[in-house]
Amino acid sequence: MNIAVIIGHPYPKSYCNALAEAYTQGAATSGAIVRTLELSQLQFNPNLQYGYHKRTELEDDLIAAQETIRWADHLVFVYPTWWATMPAILKGFIDRVFLPGFAFKAKPDSLMTEKLLKGKTARLIVTMDSPPWYYRLVLRRSGHTVMKRGILQFCGINPVRITEIGTMKMKTPEARTKWLQKVQGLGAKWA
Repeated sequence: MNIAVIIGHPYPKSYCNALAEAYTQGAATSGAIVRTLELSQLQFNPNLQYGYHKRTELEDDLIAAQETIRWADHLVFVYPTWWATMPAILKGFIDRVFLPGFAFKAKPDSLMTEKLLKGKTARLIVTMDSPPWYYRLVLRRSGHTVMKRGILQFCGINPVRITEIGTMKMKTPEARTKWLQKVQGLGAKWA
């Protein structure tokens, strides 16, 4: 199993980075080959400058990221929920990497698209300060819906499983350690 772990937190010493490391350790003990894309360390303009009207050339780090995504059987996105969705660095990465011709392709004379990333699966490991019940009932899991349905499944990645870790600001060090162990276990199961 080839796994790409994509860390979408802009601060390299975040708890999200610790979760990604725990997942990677678990996956490695089970024989998976893991490559990590730490977005805070990549050099790229997160702005799709011309939209889809004119091609924005990909930086070397984004070309390498596309190769890693092509290589991977399973994608793991680890990021916090800010303003009910993903941080800007992750959204910019998706805008620049999941392009037509790479992630999807328009079908001529149709509103439908061809999903170019079929055969891959994904897991979202998402932290948030709000309680999961609030995110589910009040915000309707808006960020999860965008990532799962609007981006990954749109490109053919399925199934997409979600692990949400809520009320981070209230988590004790012991609770954070337990979550690291749970996420390491997820990595050991490759799902």
